[in-house]
Amino acid sequence: MTPKNVTAFHLFMFLLYLCHGDEGRSCSDAACSEEGPSIRFPFRLKDRQAESCGYPRCELSCSEKNETLIEIPKSGQVFVAKIDYDYQKIYIGDPQGCMARRLINLTVTTSPFTIFGDHSILLNCSSRIEKQDVVHIDCLSSSNHPVYGVSDSTYMSQDLLSSCHPIASVTPPYIDDIQSLMGESYSVTSLYNFTKLSWEIPECGSDCRDRGGECRLKDNKSLEIECFNEHIPPYESPQHEEKSSGHINKGVSIGISVGILTLTLMVTLIILYLRSRRAEVEENRKKIKKFLEDLRPLNPTRYSFADLRKMTNEFEKKLGQGGYGSVFKGKLENGVLVAVKVLDNSKGNGEDFTNEVSTIGRIYHVNVVRLLGYCADGSDRALVYEFMPNKSLDKFIFTANSNRPKLSWGKLRDIAIGVARGIEYLQQGCDERILHFDIKPQNILLDMDFNPKISDFGLAKVLPKKESVVPITAVRGTMGYIAPEVYFSGNIGNVSYKTDAYSFGMLLFEMVGSKRNKDLTMENTSQVYFPQWVYNRLAGGEDLGIKEEKAGDADIAKKLSVAAIWCAQWDPSDRPSISTVIQVLEGRTGSLPLRLPPDPFASLSSEESDMNVP
Repeated sequence: MTPKNVTAFHLFMFLLYLCHGDEGRSCSDAACSEEGPSIRFPFRLKDRQAESCGYPRCELSCSEKNETLIEIPKSGQVFVAKIDYDYQKIYIGDPQGCMARRLINLTVTTSPFTIFGDHSILLNCSSRIEKQDVVHIDCLSSSNHPVYGVSDSTYMSQDLLSSCHPIASVTPPYIDDIQSLMGESYSVTSLYNFTKLSWEIPECGSDCRDRGGECRLKDNKSLEIECFNEHIPPYESPQHEEKSSGHINKGVSIGISVGILTLTLMVTLIILYLRSRRAEVEENRKKIKKFLEDLRPLNPTRYSFADLRKMTNEFEKKLGQGGYGSVFKGKLENGVLVAVKVLDNSKGNGEDFTNEVSTIGRIYHVNVVRLLGYCADGSDRALVYEFMPNKSLDKFIFTANSNRPKLSWGKLRDIAIGVARGIEYLQQGCDERILHFDIKPQNILLDMDFNPKISDFGLAKVLPKKESVVPITAVRGTMGYIAPEVYFSGNIGNVSYKTDAYSFGMLLFEMVGSKRNKDLTMENTSQVYFPQWVYNRLAGGEDLGIKEEKAGDADIAKKLSVAAIWCAQWDPSDRPSISTVIQVLEGRTGSLPLRLPPDPFASLSSEESDMNVP
C-alpha cells in the first residue's frame, strides 16, 4: 500500500469517526436554559437534536423567553416545568398562567401521553367561599363570580350546593407532586397551575446511560429503539483490539442475558394475562348463565345470533349507534318490526346486558319501551325491542339542522306527561323501585302516534320499594342531566330517587327551549344558561316570548317551565314527587298549582340573566 493510499485510508477512517461522533453528540442531553428540564429520549429538542433522538409527537422547542414548550395535538402549546424520566412523568403548565382554563378542554387522545392526577371539579359560585379544601382560582374568577376547584372526594356542604354550579371536571396533579415541583414557593393555589402527564414509551435499557450510551431510534421510519455508545469509535488501533474484543464479547453476553430475561418475563406476563382474562370471561359467562336461568319466568324470547342475522337481513339497516352498541331495524317472522341492539362485547363485563334485561324485562307499561327478546349466544349479546318509527325525542326538539317538523305545544305537553308517567311507574308501580339515572331526549323513543317510551336501562338501579335511597360507587348518567347529589362524590352511597326528577326537569327545559341546555363556562360568557333565563323571565312576570300557534300555547310553555324549575332544585328534598309534577302538567290551562320555587341557578350573574337568549 503506497503512502498516499495509507494517508487516504486514515483520512477516510478519521472522517468516518467524526461522522459517528457527530451522530452520537446530536443525541446528547439538551436544554432551553440552565433552569429548564434536561431533554433526552423519548423527547428531542427541535433544531438541536436529530429526529432519531426522540419519539414521534415528543418534540420540544424553546420560546423567546427560553421556556421549554411542547405541542399537545388539539390542545395547543404548553410549557414544560419538569420531566421525571425515572417515573416517566412530565409536568406542564399554561404559558399565559391559567392552566385551569386549559384543563377544561385538554385532550391527549392523539398524543403518547395520559393525564395523571387527582379528579377535581371547577365550581362557579355567586359569593366567596372560605373552606380549607376549596381552592380559589384567580384567572377564572371575576369580582362577582369567584371560581373554585374542589376535589371530587370532598364532601359538598349545603352552602356549596346552593351557591355554586359545576362548570367542568378536570385533573390537576396530586398535592405531593406540586410540593416537590415548587419547593418552598409551594401554595395550595398552585394546585391548578400545572398538569401531570405520563408516558409508556419503552426505553432502550436501564443501563444504557450507565454504559455511556444514549437512546435513539434506529432510523426515522421505524420505532425500533437502540442504545448508541458514542464513546466507542468504529476503528481502533491493533494494540486495543484484544481489550475491545473482550469488552464487546462481555457486552454481547450481557445483552443476550438481558434479552432472554426480558423475553421470559414478557412471555410469563402474557400467559398470566391470558389466564386472568380467560377466568374473567368464564366468570362473566357463569353469571350471565345463572341470570338467564332466573329470567325464564319473565318469558322474553331467547334468540340465537343466527336468528338476529335473519331478522335484520344481515344487519342491513342501521338505526343508530349508542355507547354500548349499534341498533338495527329487523322484522320477526310474524311481520312485526323490531329494533335489535347488538352490544359491543369489548365494553363492560356484561353488567349492562343483565342490568337492562333484568329491569326492562319485567316492565309492562305504555310509556316504557317493551323488551321482546334477547340474545346470549356465546360472546354475542343483543336486545330485541319493539320498533319505534319516530325514533327519539331529540330528533324533533333539536330541529336546527333537521328537516323534521317541530312538535306543537300540545304534543310537547302530552309527551312530558307520558315521560312523567313512565318515571312514576318505575318508582311506584313496579314490585321494586327502579331508578333510571339517564333520562334525556335521546332515551325517549316515540311511537307512530308520538307517544313517548323510556328506553336504555343500562345504568338503572333497582332497590326495594320501601327504600328511598340507593348506593352507587361512581357517577352515573350524562353530563347536563346528572343531579348534583350524584355528581359530587361526597354523597355517593346515599342517592335519592329524586335524581330522575332532576333529569326530567332538565329534559323539560330542552323541550321548552328547543335547544340543548348550555352550561355557563368561562370560555363562553356571552351565552346565557337557558334555564336561568327562563327563571328570570317568570320571576319578573314576563312571558317566555314563544310563538303561539293556538290559544293556550303560552300557558303550556309556562306550566312546563315551572315544573322544570321545581324538578331542577339542587336540594333533593325541595323537588316535588313525580306524581305532583303530573298533577301540575295535567291541571287546567292557566292554573299553576305550584308557586315559583327558589332560584336554583342563583350563582349566575344578574347582568347575564338580562341578556337575550342566543
